[in-house]
Amino acid sequence: MKKKILMTSAGGSAALGFIRSLRQADGDFYIIGCDANKYYLERSEAEENYLIPKASDAGYRAVLLDIVKETRPDFIHSQTDVEIRSLSLLRGDFDELGVKYFLPAHRIIDICLSKYESYEHWSRAGIVVPKTHYINTPDDLRKAFDECGSPLWIREDKGAFGKGSLPSESFEEGRLWIDAHKGWGSYTAAEMLDPTSMITWQSIWHQGNLVVAQTRKRLYWEFGNRAPSGVTGLTGAGVTISDPHVDDISERAILAIDKTPHGIFSVDMTYNKNGVPNPTEINIGRFFTTHHFFTEAGLNMPYIFTKIGLDNELPAIQKKINPLPENLIWIRGLDFMPKLSTIENVEKHEKLLHERLKRLSAG
Repeated sequence: MKKKILMTSAGGSAALGFIRSLRQADGDFYIIGCDANKYYLERSEAEENYLIPKASDAGYRAVLLDIVKETRPDFIHSQTDVEIRSLSLLRGDFDELGVKYFLPAHRIIDICLSKYESYEHWSRAGIVVPKTHYINTPDDLRKAFDECGSPLWIREDKGAFGKGSLPSESFEEGRLWIDAHKGWGSYTAAEMLDPTSMITWQSIWHQGNLVVAQTRKRLYWEFGNRAPSGVTGLTGAGVTISDPHVDDISERAILAIDKTPHGIFSVDMTYNKNGVPNPTEINIGRFFTTHHFFTEAGLNMPYIFTKIGLDNELPAIQKKINPLPENLIWIRGLDFMPKLSTIENVEKHEKLLHERLKRLSAG
């Protein structure tokens, strides 16, 4: 009998990658999709779909639970921060209805959804992180410039996809930016790292034991030239890497927040001027948007995650950290299907162009 998986935010890119990954697995799944955006719902690839209120709306719980009672899913998951937190608050309801889930403790979700709280945990653990200030008032912003220098990385404390971020050169520029976004009391300001040099260590844990982890380095942001910060949250290309130093920092960053991690922990890191990767946030309870990259390359993390959530049994994975080959590249963008390739294939075109230019200049 097919296992029913209820997926919220089912029309979003991250959910589509999750659903496609399950489709490619050996398991026999029936997908139920829910989304609060009627247009996104139309592009859902689930077998049946339901429009629901936003997670912040009063009717969210009642509507979602009514759909759960009607469709009787075996497992529930989401791929957005706001709904991960909302689903976490409904654990008691899901338990009563016999619906399984695979989530970290709720307090861990709340810590990871706050970049400043995460920073405090990492700082206390002695992990190298950029000096960060929580900005409640203009005086806090001025102090941040005094202590950290210029430019400062200003961003919202909560939110994904580089929400509200700006590399600010001066106090006045930063003040105007926070004013415009009504961000006093919800923004942070930190020492500037290199926003073009970023990696993610995506991992699954079960009751404190690492199941599997894979590292991906982001090569560029799609549409980065159209955002003030250069950060859009839309990976244009990513490449598999393996670095023991990154593995160590990632595990330390996770364990500094949760001594017995359970579920998905995706550590985002950015390199500082000394070439040290600094944790900047943990995408908690969900995979990063382009996780279908790993599935196409041979590591189906959504399937592994779902099977553990359903059966509470851990798969036998011989190499738990970075099982994929290095230098596999995933290229994606608007209105074209993602492409799995290799660094060698990409660079051969540069080599041929260089040879052509050399020949033409010599002639």
